[in-house]
Amino acid sequence: MLLRMIFKASSKIKVNNHLFNRENLPSHFKFKEYCPQVFRNLRERFGVDDQDYQVSLTRSPPQWEDSGRRFLLSSDRTLVVKELSSEDVADVHGLLSHYHQVLVQCHGSTLLPRFLGMYRLSVASESEETYLLVMRNLFSHRLPVHRKYDLKGSLVSREAGSPPQGKELPTLKDVDFLTRGEKVYVDPDDQRDFMEKLKRDVEFLVQLKIMDYSLLLGIHEVGRAEPEEEEEGEEEEEAGGGGRGRGGSFGVGGGAPTGPPPDGIGCCFNSHRPLGPGDFDPCVDVYALRCAEGAPRREVYFMGLIDVLTQYDARKKAAHAAKTVKHGAGAEISTVHPEQYAKRFLDFITNIFA
Repeated sequence: MLLRMIFKASSKIKVNNHLFNRENLPSHFKFKEYCPQVFRNLRERFGVDDQDYQVSLTRSPPQWEDSGRRFLLSSDRTLVVKELSSEDVADVHGLLSHYHQVLVQCHGSTLLPRFLGMYRLSVASESEETYLLVMRNLFSHRLPVHRKYDLKGSLVSREAGSPPQGKELPTLKDVDFLTRGEKVYVDPDDQRDFMEKLKRDVEFLVQLKIMDYSLLLGIHEVGRAEPEEEEEGEEEEEAGGGGRGRGGSFGVGGGAPTGPPPDGIGCCFNSHRPLGPGDFDPCVDVYALRCAEGAPRREVYFMGLIDVLTQYDARKKAAHAAKTVKHGAGAEISTVHPEQYAKRFLDFITNIFA
């Protein structure tokens, strides 16, 4: 366990550009790392080497994925960088010691987001500061996601509707999952292990009065031909949020082209062993599950919890009251007390399996 003062620590550096161009480059920028020892310990528990972590973030420029909120995807597609508000930073600070403690107890085996670092960037020419949270990519760095669901266990206003123009991979929701007759086909042992982890993680969120989280489910269809494979010579598309193209919801990148994977953080496959269709590196694709033998389709599933910073505070209580008046006391609205939210969420997720 770490000392309490370490959860309040930070480190700062200032970089001066002595030969800066006033029109294009700032004279200096400042970089602040929050709780460096805590996040270093978390990376160690998640099996992420510090040098590999830095290389993944810096060897090539990441790209912004604009999906209402702003996200970056590292060039090797193993890391997601989410832009936070200053209020979000305070929420992470409030969560961090409890988060670290539960990860110690479960030995890093969790479906919670894997927080790896938090930073503030201040540029001389800008009046606002940028806050960044680095997480493990929930989706694969190698296998593209073909269908994507955000599941809360609520049925009110939980349909995707028509996808935005040009968006190839819409984020579907609870009603879409039910109306499409979707199911997750995994072995009974894998299902039991998954639900044990999920129940433990949800119990932790209830203790902290957190609600409005989701299970993000990405489905890779093994053997499905990708556009660049069908059209010879077509320029390779860039990986994007959650599937092919760019701008996926929640900043989760899963649109990597098939073929040899990059040397992402934590790779543990033998480098001489080729990866076949549907193969994944369990050290990198930590949220992945294979489909069961005899499943109607060959699929790989990526499942984990997202959006775990929303507490049931006065604002959420007011939203609950307003939605109850609008939809009725028995409606399955998303804004409810954390214990009620958790029960409904777990009941719904239990039934997504075949």
